[in-house]
Amino acid sequence: MKISDQDRRLLKELQIDADQPLGALAEKLHMAQSTVWRRLKDLEKAGVVRSRVALVDPAKVGAKLCVLARVTLEDHSEAAIEGFSALVRAQPEILECMKISGEADYTLKIRAADVEAYEAFQTKVLLRSDYVRAIQSSFVLKEVKSTTALPL
Repeated sequence: MKISDQDRRLLKELQIDADQPLGALAEKLHMAQSTVWRRLKDLEKAGVVRSRVALVDPAKVGAKLCVLARVTLEDHSEAAIEGFSALVRAQPEILECMKISGEADYTLKIRAADVEAYEAFQTKVLLRSDYVRAIQSSFVLKEVKSTTALPL
C-alpha cells in the first residue's frame, strides 16, 4: 500500500490520540468524515494500523522497574531459537524482544515491580530455560524519552 501525505497526517494524529472522534479528526485534517473513515479502514486492512490501544503508566500499575536484559543463547539451533521465542512470547513481563548483533543474541525490555521481582523472574523463568546461557541486566535509572509514535 502506498502511503499518501493525507494518510501520513491521519497516522500522526492517531499516534497522538487514537480515541479521537472521526468528526474531530476530519476537522483537524480538513477532510470529509467519510474520507477519514475510509482511509482508516484501508490502513487497518493493509496492516499499517495494527491495533489501537491505551498506553498505561507502568508505575501506577506496579511495574515501575524497567530492565534491559541482553541474553546469550545456549546454542543457535533452529529448535533453540524457536523455543526461546516461544518462551519470550509467553511472558507478559517481557515487553519487547529484539535479535541483535554483537556479543549477546537478544535484548529484552522487561517490566517488574522492583529489583526483587525481576530477580525472581530472571531466576525462575529465564535462567531455568534450557535455551539461555547468560543474561546481562541493566536497570533503567531514568527514561529520558519514551514514545510509541513513529517518525512520519
